[in-house]
Amino acid sequence: MLHAAGDVLAEEGFAHLDLADVARRAEVGKTTVYRRWGSVTGLVADLLSDMAEQSSPRAETGSVLGDLRANAALVRRTLADPRQGALFRAVIAAATCDVRTAEALRRFYDVRVSEWVPCVEDGVARGELPVGTDAAMVVRAVSAPLYYSLLTVGVVPDEGAAVRAAEGAFAAAVAGVYVVGE
Repeated sequence: MLHAAGDVLAEEGFAHLDLADVARRAEVGKTTVYRRWGSVTGLVADLLSDMAEQSSPRAETGSVLGDLRANAALVRRTLADPRQGALFRAVIAAATCDVRTAEALRRFYDVRVSEWVPCVEDGVARGELPVGTDAAMVVRAVSAPLYYSLLTVGVVPDEGAAVRAAEGAFAAAVAGVYVVGE
C-alpha cells in the first residue's frame, strides 16, 4: 500500500493523493486503507517513515570528506531518480501547507541526518574537524544546496553539484563555521 501511495504522489502530487485510488492500485479493499490510515496525511507519514527505514545506510570511507561526498552522492541519486525525485517534490510541497505532513517530513530528515551524524563525530574525534562541531548542521549543509537546486530552479543536481556541496560543507566545518557552544 505504501508503494502504491508513493506511486500516486510521484505521478500526480499530494493534491491528487486519494485513499480510494491507493486502495485500488494496491489491490486491497478501500476500508482497509481507511481503517489503517484514516487520512492522506497519516498515509504520507507512514510512507516517509518507511522510506527512512529503507534508505541506504551511511558509508564509512575513513575520512569526513569521503563520507560527506558519499552522503551527497546518495542525496543526488535520490533526487535524480524519476520516482523518488517527484515523490520528494510532492511531499515537500505538501509540507508547506499541511502540519502533519510537515511533521512527518521533519521526522524523516531527523532519521536520515542522525544516520550520518557519526561520520562527522568520528571526524572530530580524528582531529579532522574542530571540537564542538555540530555534526547535524554539517550533514544538513551537504544536502541543502542539492534540495535547493531541485526546488527553486527545478534542476536535478549532477555529480559535480554533489561534490561541491560536500566539499563546501567540509570546508566550512574545517573553518569552524559549525562550532557551537563557544
